[in-house]
Amino acid sequence: MYISEDKVREVLTYEALIPAIRQALIDYSAGRVEQPPRMILRAGNAEGARNGWFAVMPVIAGDVMGVKTVTFYPGNAALELHTHMAVIELLNRATGEPLAVMDGRLITEMRTAAVSAVALDALTSPDDSGPRSLGILGSGVQARAHMRALRIVRPGINDIRIWSRNAANAGRLADETGARAVSIEEAAAADVVLTATAATEPVLKGRSLSARALILAVGATGATLRELDDEVMQTSFLVAESRSCAERESGDVVLSGAKVQAEIGEILGGTVGPVSYGQRILFKSVGMAIEDMVAARLVWEGQQRASKMA
Repeated sequence: MYISEDKVREVLTYEALIPAIRQALIDYSAGRVEQPPRMILRAGNAEGARNGWFAVMPVIAGDVMGVKTVTFYPGNAALELHTHMAVIELLNRATGEPLAVMDGRLITEMRTAAVSAVALDALTSPDDSGPRSLGILGSGVQARAHMRALRIVRPGINDIRIWSRNAANAGRLADETGARAVSIEEAAAADVVLTATAATEPVLKGRSLSARALILAVGATGATLRELDDEVMQTSFLVAESRSCAERESGDVVLSGAKVQAEIGEILGGTVGPVSYGQRILFKSVGMAIEDMVAARLVWEGQQRASKMA
């Protein structure tokens, strides 16, 4: 069974994906997921920033196995193509039989935002003292996806501020979504700050942040890339999906010398915490295969139900 992006879009919802991701992160931190480090190869198609990469991400959990192949070509933006593209294969663990092959671009987009939504729910107060403002650094696919996912868990967020190095893109996204295009300082002063940039050097400065801010950092994936300065890294309680992944693949973590103090699955599972809402917290996400696999399983199950009803 091949499932196209259009079919993925028909059946995959944040309402189903967010709780599935939450459980997957608990399972990962509890040692119930077999997930080796992702293998990354440079494509060698161009020099410098236009050089793409190709990654392979296998995982085994529960009664299924999966593998995602994903590419990132930053130069595609100038060609009006997606910078990230992916394919996911889902297999039966008991027999090795392929269950489905599906387009993984939208799954990657949605699971990244869903992981941030799980972190937002775990790391901020759900009552009236919870966050009201969201500052977004970046105006691409992840900025838009996060606006949808984060407001599912914190509908009280009603002040959305967008900054981008491309002011026209920030203004366009703000107009389309009812947000405000603002300076980077105003975006960084929000209760929750999302960094979803393609930066190679820090753009978010610690001096601009509230002492109680929650930072959701999903951009700059790569051991030599950064979007957060040392002050952000050294003054925040650092939470990650995975210690090993963040300390291997995040330049913000590697180059600052910061240490992951908890995995989000440990907090959710009750083995660490509770985390104080009154401190500055940084959640660093680099993306994991288990997140892709649980999303792919939801898609496959949705298609199975649709086929039976047809």
